[in-house]
Amino acid sequence: MKIAIVKLSALGDIIHSAFILQFIKQKIPNAQIDWIIEEGFTSILEHNPHIDNIKTVKLKSIKNNFVNIFKEIQKIKNHAKADYDIVIDLQGLTKSAITAKLLSSNVAGFDKASIREGFAALFYNKKIHIPYHENTIDRYRVLAAQALDITIKKEDIMQKTPYLFYTSQDLEQVNGFLVKDRVNVVFVVGSTWQSRIYPKEKLVTIANALDEANILIPFGNQSEYEDAKFIEANCTNVIVLPKISLNALKALISNVDFLIGNDTGPSYIAWANNIPSITLFGPTPPTRIYETNINKVLKSNSHVDPYKLDKNDFSINEIQEEEIIKIAQKFLHV
Repeated sequence: MKIAIVKLSALGDIIHSAFILQFIKQKIPNAQIDWIIEEGFTSILEHNPHIDNIKTVKLKSIKNNFVNIFKEIQKIKNHAKADYDIVIDLQGLTKSAITAKLLSSNVAGFDKASIREGFAALFYNKKIHIPYHENTIDRYRVLAAQALDITIKKEDIMQKTPYLFYTSQDLEQVNGFLVKDRVNVVFVVGSTWQSRIYPKEKLVTIANALDEANILIPFGNQSEYEDAKFIEANCTNVIVLPKISLNALKALISNVDFLIGNDTGPSYIAWANNIPSITLFGPTPPTRIYETNINKVLKSNSHVDPYKLDKNDFSINEIQEEEIIKIAQKFLHV
């Protein structure tokens, strides 16, 4: 059976959905699974033994030059030569639905009532209902299971095996920053909106409370670097890492004892690879993750409408440092 999964972006969404691969392979061992993804995100899926082919598109380039649409359509048609038995659109956007339809006539996706861009459902011949406000992991679980007529239970997800992969060379890039005589902790200090970022001053308080921990801070852009350096300058146990690759980031987070981070892709690497963590939510719904015995969620008191997120909701600032410290100390015994 040849299966194509369409999940083009973004980093966190791809991480959230990639858990389904191990369960598809368990239920359909001989399945060929290809993943269609925006070119810039390919490394998050690299080295995954459950993916046969990672096939790229550059649909974002169309915004800058509309003529690129013809090039991308041809690229998708070339991908379609694999003759897929079914395509599963996990994204539920018009662009992903059109991509899926160009890949095969047999497309499964969310029904009109289950996605923000209801128009996308017109391109699916197998439409699956699960409310948009439901847990993100459950939405992917139900869609994949019903599309392929297999069973994936909540209990299965809670017992998942780590599913983001890296090489020994990737680990070598960061191994020198990990220590054996103290617990290793990662702080994820950035996110896509300012209102999703926990204050750096409060992270200083947390870092100083975890004074026996070796705290490492990776960064992705200049703003994150500046915040990380501020924390480092006000603590004795914090190291700002040099710029590292996404594969090295996977290796780093997969080998630490704990992670504290905002609602953003790198934080979800911990959830994906069964590393204890706290994820902090302000203007976004905590239903983007399964809370487990080791993966905890702290949400501010603000109300979140999943259909209309408020970028001016800075309630993440209200989450008390003491709450985070208490949970971290429980796991780290610091």
